[in-house]
Amino acid sequence: MRYENPAPLPHGEVVAELERALADPSWELSAASALVGSALYDDDQEFVERCCALVADRAESGNQLLGLAGLCLGHTARRFGDLSAPSVALAESLAARAEADPSDVDGRALDGLEDIRGALGRP
Repeated sequence: MRYENPAPLPHGEVVAELERALADPSWELSAASALVGSALYDDDQEFVERCCALVADRAESGNQLLGLAGLCLGHTARRFGDLSAPSVALAESLAARAEADPSDVDGRALDGLEDIRGALGRP
């Protein structure tokens, strides 16, 4: 996957992209772009956290969106200087899975947890 700064999309479009990719992995790239665009630019922190939770709840092991959800939680923590307790726990869980088996959740989840710890001043 190539790095880019995707434009933010309206909430309905982001959710539709995620739902489509969760049903059919061939749509993961467009869903990834939608999720990253939200994490980087959406002013609704709760929405971004809900999107990451949706991915974590429904994506199958090995889906690239799992690690990306952890990374996006890190982006969200850095942008807002805060993250809900359930989202911190989710990021910790995704990172633990990535550490245990990178074929389950990729290493971006570890990067996201590092961002969260830095943004929230946690060890």
